Amino acid sequence: MAMIISLMPTFSFFSTLLFTLLTFSDLFVQTQGLNFGINYGQIANNLPSPSRVALLIKSLNVSRIKLYDADPSVLSAFSNSNVEFIVGVGNEYLQSMRDPSKAQTWIQQNVQPYLSNTKITCITVGNEVFNSTATDTQLMSNLLPAMQNVYNALVNLGLSQQVTVTTAHSFNILSNSFPPSSGVFSQNLIQYIQPLLTFHSQTKSPFLINAYPFFAYKDNPTQISLSYVLFQPNQGTIDPTTNLHYDNMLYAQIDAVYAAIKALGHTDIEVRISETGWPSKGDPDEIGATVENAEIYNSNLLKRIEQKQTTPANPSVPIDIYVFALFNEDMKPGPASERNYGLYYPDGTPVYNIGLQGYLPQMVIQSKSNTLSIHFFIYIITCLAFAWELSRV
Repeated sequence: MAMIISLMPTFSFFSTLLFTLLTFSDLFVQTQGLNFGINYGQIANNLPSPSRVALLIKSLNVSRIKLYDADPSVLSAFSNSNVEFIVGVGNEYLQSMRDPSKAQTWIQQNVQPYLSNTKITCITVGNEVFNSTATDTQLMSNLLPAMQNVYNALVNLGLSQQVTVTTAHSFNILSNSFPPSSGVFSQNLIQYIQPLLTFHSQTKSPFLINAYPFFAYKDNPTQISLSYVLFQPNQGTIDPTTNLHYDNMLYAQIDAVYAAIKALGHTDIEVRISETGWPSKGDPDEIGATVENAEIYNSNLLKRIEQKQTTPANPSVPIDIYVFALFNEDMKPGPASERNYGLYYPDGTPVYNIGLQGYLPQMVIQSKSNTLSIHFFIYIITCLAFAWELSRV
């Protein structure tokens, strides 16, 4: 009995040591990821369950996810995960969101019940509603009132400091984007965008843009350098007005949006990229849609996100980007490229290796195995140390 009592402080010490080391190892594993946002689309009939996706996201250490709806199964699966969510109100709901009571009901049913366990930080009202060739003026007219009512509902519920309201735009809302300092919105859209910018300024919400250098290259491969759009070494371009040098198209596109916003009198609105990516496959006429180019684009993009790079015209604002997309989605309409933007196949295997093994594990199993290996190593070391201490008694 005396020997057991004498060993209690030693046992207590090593128990504490083991717990501390295991906790540290969890933190070690969790922080070895690349902090980036990703779009989680679900227009497919073969995707894994949200609970399995939650494990994949944890292994990737992705801290932000953008949805196109407010899927309760997804929000529940990510309960207590510390992942920040953007949820969406679909275009089909904009008309009903013009009714303040329906907007508040939507918040009460789709956002409020999950906030205690899931970090919902933003709501996108509509997606790519404005289009330079759009003819649905009713839909465009519904957008701002819908956003205002969703925001007012958040205010009424005491959530406006926790959740912001915005919408995501297609890059083709610009009629000119080069040089970046000459970026302007399409004339026929200004009547809608001007009051929208006032809303962003008043609510301090970001302006979201879906920007795809792939489209520009696909449409003009003889004039646009592939290296320029893939973040590879190239001579770049010079903005003749500002004399700023751009070594990639995405940064030029971001600054063109800033210029267009400034042209309408605002310098207090942050631009964020809600979608960008590169397809790994396309139709015969979709030049550049290859696995190799997709791998290069996304791997170089993630490195720049990791480095917290800024654009030439906005050196104090790190790029804020959501990669498109997590999975290939087999039911998306349109050309083949639309179904091949995913970093992963639905079975959880990577479409390609983006070259950052330490930051983006290829398989959930691999990540779990790494975690277990670290835990096992620490367990063995602690046991050996405990045995050594016993031998001294």
